[in-house]
Amino acid sequence: MARSTVRPHSETTRGTPVRTQLRTFLRTSDGVTIDAVYDPGAVVYDASRTSADHPVFVVAHGFTGAVDRPHVRRVARALARFGAVVTFSFRGHGASGGRSTVGDREVLDVAAAVRWARELGHARVGTVGFSMGGSVVLRHAALHPRQTDAVVSVSAPARWYYRGTAPMRRLHWLVTRPEGRVVSRYGFRTRIHHRDWDPVPLSPVEAVPRIAPTPLLIVHGDADGYFPVDHPRMLAAAAADQGELWLEPGMGHAENAASDALLGRIGEWVVARAG
Repeated sequence: MARSTVRPHSETTRGTPVRTQLRTFLRTSDGVTIDAVYDPGAVVYDASRTSADHPVFVVAHGFTGAVDRPHVRRVARALARFGAVVTFSFRGHGASGGRSTVGDREVLDVAAAVRWARELGHARVGTVGFSMGGSVVLRHAALHPRQTDAVVSVSAPARWYYRGTAPMRRLHWLVTRPEGRVVSRYGFRTRIHHRDWDPVPLSPVEAVPRIAPTPLLIVHGDADGYFPVDHPRMLAAAAADQGELWLEPGMGHAENAASDALLGRIGEWVVARAG
């Protein structure tokens, strides 16, 4: 169960749209506080419709991101043209509590954000994750069935422990070495847990077959410097005919590489698929 320090008004729970931005700390099922922001989106201001009529996008950022980072706010603004948006900082990132487990316990952070979106009156929820967040929304949909109505994973890895590119070798240094964790804490405001995974969590490619029948979109750039195109192709193969793959020409990695046009296409896809 996720608990919010700001509870919606009684009118909101009956479907009245929330018309102002909200910011609060959510509490995950394992007791971590998560900094979260709700943007009602331009669509919700139609007084003739309730918040239940419009989807809400729950955005899961990449590693070292946070709710106030400019690239996360840009994604939120782009998706707000299609519905409400919930953004949040993963554990160990920004003002959230706890320490990052780099994709494992972060599933509980997404679950808390999705629950808050439902509490605010939205009947349709789409999760949109980038890089680490892309792997987390896949695992969330597999481990918490029926919590979401559509899933979009952008620039996600297919498998764990990948070190085949220079950026990923640097990232592994940050995560696994004490001096790397110091750099991450003070240079990127990201606090990383020192313990190794035990047990190793379900990998993204193992999670994908469990997502059906929830609609799934996999988005990846063919110029991604972190994860080459065999990663999205593995995910798409695991999804079979239950998923859709967009391999974007010239696109790099995650939020910074996602154009406003691409984000608009993602927004349209979620609106069409989320029921």
